[in-house]
Amino acid sequence: MVARTVTSTVRVLETLPALLRGDSRVAVVFAHDPSSAFSDGVLDLLRHAGCRVMPWSQLRAFRPDLILSASENVNVPEATCPVLVLPHGVGFQKFVPRGAEQGTRLSGVVPEALLASGRAWLAVSHPDQETQLLRTHPEAVGRTLLVGDPCFDELSRSLGNASTYRRALGVAEGQRLVVLSSTWGPTSLLGRYPDLPARVLAALPCDEYRVAAIVHPNVWSAHGAWQIRVIQAAALDAGLLLMPTVHAWRSALVAADAVVGDHGSVTLYGAALGKPVLLAAFGHDAVPGTAIDRLGQVAPRLSPGPGKDIRRQIEATLWNHTADHYAEISAAAFAEPGRAIAQLRAVVYRLLELAEPEVAAPGLKLPRPDPPAAAVTSWMVATSLSVESGHSVVGVRRHPAAVSGHEHGQDGHGPDGDYLHLACVDEERDRPRAESASVILRGCPAATVVAARAWIRDTLNRLPGSLMAATAVTGGGYLMGVRDGRVVEVTVTGRAVDAGLPAAVVYTLLRAGSPLVTDDFVTLRVGSGREEHVTLRVLASLSS
Repeated sequence: MVARTVTSTVRVLETLPALLRGDSRVAVVFAHDPSSAFSDGVLDLLRHAGCRVMPWSQLRAFRPDLILSASENVNVPEATCPVLVLPHGVGFQKFVPRGAEQGTRLSGVVPEALLASGRAWLAVSHPDQETQLLRTHPEAVGRTLLVGDPCFDELSRSLGNASTYRRALGVAEGQRLVVLSSTWGPTSLLGRYPDLPARVLAALPCDEYRVAAIVHPNVWSAHGAWQIRVIQAAALDAGLLLMPTVHAWRSALVAADAVVGDHGSVTLYGAALGKPVLLAAFGHDAVPGTAIDRLGQVAPRLSPGPGKDIRRQIEATLWNHTADHYAEISAAAFAEPGRAIAQLRAVVYRLLELAEPEVAAPGLKLPRPDPPAAAVTSWMVATSLSVESGHSVVGVRRHPAAVSGHEHGQDGHGPDGDYLHLACVDEERDRPRAESASVILRGCPAATVVAARAWIRDTLNRLPGSLMAATAVTGGGYLMGVRDGRVVEVTVTGRAVDAGLPAAVVYTLLRAGSPLVTDDFVTLRVGSGREEHVTLRVLASLSS
């Protein structure tokens, strides 16, 4: 196995175990080729997976029966064994730079010398890909093998587990998951709009949406994880799920309610899975007539310019989408779905000149992902107060403060007459933000009411700029302390909520001059749909 880039190595690590499962006759050695600009991280990946690795310099003295690669740039030594090249994306869909040379080349095509040797076999997922290849490389005739796409098959098999993946990623019931997908290069989503994750998070209320980002491994390899996290620091503080390059991205894509992407393979996978797709960028490097080129012609475009309503565009895409919208594009990209592992295994064993195992190739589903996000610790909260059927209704919408454009927590009114305030968890690292917050929230429930009152008293003394301090109490309920000394006990019926939502109810009643003591409940309306009933009771003051 040739390990040249993170992208190609990941694809083999995702595919190879199913091909060789349980077969002790086949030994796999990974030859590390460090010549790529995107090779950084390959050795760490192989060592973490427990692979046997040899230096590239030793390959000439080696006698393999088969060389396997998901990178077309394989400068393998002269020998007689076959070389099987798997696509690391979806076929020959893009033109990519020639590296040190000028101009571009068709992605996925091996060097001409290897083609001319008669040793190379190119796996394709659809007959159209062979046609696309032969237009520019007629010498590849007879050297393609139709096997399908193992990655797409695994994604498709796992659609029934989407709710499991959503829970693992921390997507709550009633929330939608928007996945941002960026390939690499200047025309990619992040290449054109590096601030788009933060802007999407700022546009979408965080009680109604979660946002994940799938970034091409070449970006991670070329720039490094540290650089990416520095650039996306505000988005990460706002709860961005920055998916690891290995394995977990697939679970996030299956769990997605919508994909905002570009001309990369992940966006095409999302469309083929039936996801609503909105294109934020689309490079000129897509090959005309390919499935990704067709997607670029029919998918709606996101207009992210100043003054554009990103939330409305995403919600319009969700509303107007039908499950079969991209069915023709999927059929043009993936032939014989569901059979890729079986067909690829047959090819591998034929090239190895071994009989296939009698046990059928497994059709595995994706594992549960680990949630790759830190907790949000501050919000800009917009609330409204109305009366419906004799009951007070407090509407609440929250946006992460890290991307809201409000660095200080001055109370005010929104454009629709809403009440605005800044709420921070007591673990907020941005000191000026915490010191200017109107509402301070305890990060974990207080063990007892006595402990809750002590925490409220200490917090209000420590942060004189705050109006309220609020905490959940172990065993149920919430305790809110007001700057004027009142303590309010709050109970919320239905699904459990974090302390920030009932605190927003109390804050709104205070701002509106409404009484905190009622004989009836107050309706808490989160976003446009979810509702809970809230009851309030004023206890003895903090000083008592």
